[in-house]
Amino acid sequence: MRLHVLEVEAFGPYPRRETVDFDALGIDGLFLLHGDTGAGKTTLLDAVAFALFGKVPGARNDAKRLRCDYADPGDPTEVALELTVQGHRLRLARSPEYQRPKSRGTGFTKQQAKASLTWIGQAPSGQSAEGLSRIDEIARTVERLVGMTAEQFFQVVLLPQGEFARFLRSDTDERQKLLEKLFGTERFGEIEQWFTNQRQDSARTLEERQQDTRALIARLAQAAGSDPAEEQSEQDWLAAVTAEAAGQLADTVVVEGKARVEREAAEQLLAERTALAERVRRVRRAGAELAEIEAAAANRATWTAELAQARRALPVQAAQRVLVRIERELGAADGEATRGRAAVARFDESIVDSDAVRLRALAAGHRESAGELAGLVAEAQRQQVDQRRLTQVRAEADQARRQVEQVGADLGTLPERLLTARTALEAAQEAAARLDGVAARREELATLRTDARRLPAAETAAVRAADAHGHAVDEHQAARDKRQLLRQRRLDGMAAELAEGLRAGESCPVCGGTEHPAPAGAVADRVRAEDERAAEVDEARTGERRDQTARAAQQAEQDLAALRERLGDNESAALEAAFVEAETALRLVTAAKATVPAKVGAVAELEADAERLRAYVGVAERAVATVVAEQAALTETIAARADRLEQARGEHSDVAARRQHLLDFATVVETLAQARAALADTRRRAEDQRRELAEAVSAAGFPDLPTALAAVRAETEVAEVERRLRGFDDREAAAKAVLTELAGISPDTEVELDAPREAVRLAREAAEAAVALARAAAERKRQVDELAARLTHALAALAPVQAAHAELAALADVVNGRGQNNRKMSLRSYVLAARLEEVAEAATHRLRRMSQGRYSFVHSDEAGPRGTRGGLGLDVLDDYSGQRRPAKTLSGGESFLASLSLALGLADVVAAETGGAVLDTLFVDEGFGTLDADTLDLVMDTLDELRAGGRVVGLVSHVEELRSRIPTRLRVRKARTGSTLEITV
Repeated sequence: MRLHVLEVEAFGPYPRRETVDFDALGIDGLFLLHGDTGAGKTTLLDAVAFALFGKVPGARNDAKRLRCDYADPGDPTEVALELTVQGHRLRLARSPEYQRPKSRGTGFTKQQAKASLTWIGQAPSGQSAEGLSRIDEIARTVERLVGMTAEQFFQVVLLPQGEFARFLRSDTDERQKLLEKLFGTERFGEIEQWFTNQRQDSARTLEERQQDTRALIARLAQAAGSDPAEEQSEQDWLAAVTAEAAGQLADTVVVEGKARVEREAAEQLLAERTALAERVRRVRRAGAELAEIEAAAANRATWTAELAQARRALPVQAAQRVLVRIERELGAADGEATRGRAAVARFDESIVDSDAVRLRALAAGHRESAGELAGLVAEAQRQQVDQRRLTQVRAEADQARRQVEQVGADLGTLPERLLTARTALEAAQEAAARLDGVAARREELATLRTDARRLPAAETAAVRAADAHGHAVDEHQAARDKRQLLRQRRLDGMAAELAEGLRAGESCPVCGGTEHPAPAGAVADRVRAEDERAAEVDEARTGERRDQTARAAQQAEQDLAALRERLGDNESAALEAAFVEAETALRLVTAAKATVPAKVGAVAELEADAERLRAYVGVAERAVATVVAEQAALTETIAARADRLEQARGEHSDVAARRQHLLDFATVVETLAQARAALADTRRRAEDQRRELAEAVSAAGFPDLPTALAAVRAETEVAEVERRLRGFDDREAAAKAVLTELAGISPDTEVELDAPREAVRLAREAAEAAVALARAAAERKRQVDELAARLTHALAALAPVQAAHAELAALADVVNGRGQNNRKMSLRSYVLAARLEEVAEAATHRLRRMSQGRYSFVHSDEAGPRGTRGGLGLDVLDDYSGQRRPAKTLSGGESFLASLSLALGLADVVAAETGGAVLDTLFVDEGFGTLDADTLDLVMDTLDELRAGGRVVGLVSHVEELRSRIPTRLRVRKARTGSTLEITV
């Protein structure tokens, strides 16, 4: 990855747009970035990080203060970076989120963050040439191209030798914090914490189980009334309490049975005495009943006589009720006759006093006259129908004449319309004949256009398949080399591998001897059989991948050649234009063919219309003649009928009104005759009923009607008297039956009940107490059995939980550097130690060169003083003395060399692990002021090595001597109005 141009505006301390031309600064491969403290040197590196990843390193990103405080409120905050990565040149532009003045009104509003990615030149395969504008898509694309995350990039592009300088002088805890910051091993700390949390959760679960077990033991002890002895086991105690509960239950059952027998004997005696007392009471009650009935004999005789008179008065009461009803009917008949007279008087007052015979004769005469008018009523109705028909016929005649005129006009325009339709039909039929040729041409052009559109994708697919095949070949070759190397290393260490399998007294697989005086020692980083088998599997897998990509590349090339052959010299643009033209022609011809049936139908319809209209003219003319004839006939008929109807209606509005008048008159006359006849009949019936009532009074033996009616009683009174009499009879019979039944019982007998009742009460209390004791014993045994079963299950379930917790606790101790962990190194420390060892190994090469072969790094995993955790020790081996000594004993200049070597080693390790893009631009921070001239020369030689292959190195320093050594410089000038940049080449 090579940086070309960096532009910042209103960013950090830079209020205006500033440009850094890295191409100009990197002409010699080395440039100096210098300036006053706080001028903004680090901000330029932050700008590079922000342009790439949208954030800056460390705590500066948490502050969210990227906008320049000196910038004009209207100037946007923007960072733009132009760079080349993996052969693709692109421009990244980003703006952070910040507050800007509102466009309207006062105050501020939030300016949202935005970003853009623009490809300079050809875009990568699979990417749009227009670039990207979504922040998340840009982040994924940059991380894929660069090949590392933002945190890894911060470690590599700006070599953090200052932090390694602190590392050399720090203790174990501080070293761990610095290494975690550099290597990002927080996930292993999370694993340690996960084990700790799991152990805590397991301990809580175990404590809960134990607490439940203790609670069950306490409940069982409470239920059994016995606590376990200190020397007694849970199982023995469980057996003892369950046996004790069973014994207590058996004892209480025996006591309960004895109390039940005594209670039943006392209850039997009380029942016998109670039955005798009841029989004595019944005899006494029956005697009292008979005496009371004898005292009420006079009342019973009176009630019996009254009941007899009431029954004799019932026929008189019925006859009197019939007379009342007939008299009500007589009043109603008189009212009906009066209303009939009034109705007849409205028609003819002179006949209201006529007798019924004359009234019926008048009614019959009126009905006969009305019958004579019935025929004329129908004729009057026909007269009205004919008058309405005459009006309709006149309208129909006018309409028929107009239709004849309209049809004649339509026949005049029909020839011209028929000619136009036939011409359109011939044109559509001609177009339909050309449809097959136009469709074939369109399909041919469609096929060629599809091939032309597929051509770029086919070319891209061929290139990708070739690239994939090349990559697969490289992977296979690397896997083969690795397998061969592992096989050779295994052969070199085969003696040690065989030595591991030697046992005293067993034969050697090589020489056959049973004595092994000098077995080969262990070989560092020895290759095992499973390592070689894994390498062979990887080689086979990559070989299969190589063959697959070869076939895919060959198929892609064949597809591309076939497309080019089919297209020939046809250009894509010309094919598109020809296809559009053919598509239009086909659409027009198809539309024309679709109209042929409709046009044929239109011509046929016009021809049929002509025939229909010519036929319709004759029909319409005949209809006019028919309607005119009907009109004349109706006019003559209506005139002849009008005279007869005029004479028949008389003084009424029409014949029907006169006929209805006669019928109404006849109806009221008949009604009056019927009312007078009904009145006479009702008077006769009333006289007959009066005679029957007098005969009923005499037959019942009453002197007159009022006396008979006075003897009448209501049904409820009669029922009540009958109930009383039946009650006395029933009581007398019941009392006599009791005395007959208990003839041997004297009413003077005395029965003692208090003593038996007291004996029953005492027996019941004793039985109830025995039942309560038995139930309590049964409940106690049930609780003891239930709790004993639950406790047995809980003890069985507790054992595996205790074992699992012990295993998890031991594993957590090992992960956290305690317990059986002999090195006392936590997992995080172990990983950091391995990473530090890799960095130290890579840094030793550069340190030996810069120290002229004197110093090299030695990693130590020994525990610290007073039992502190180890694994993060880093000493230096002094070849002058041959002794190891702590790195903190190095001088200032030597510490700078060591920290710079570690920083460079870190860059090499991270870049190698991420497999990311090669970093062609690096920055090295302060520390050069502690070096003497000779050592500075050695450092500069090392930095010159970094420039190999076109790499550009930027030194961030205040050392004056470097300004004379490095002619290409980028200076940051600080002022009260903000910082500016100045490039010296």
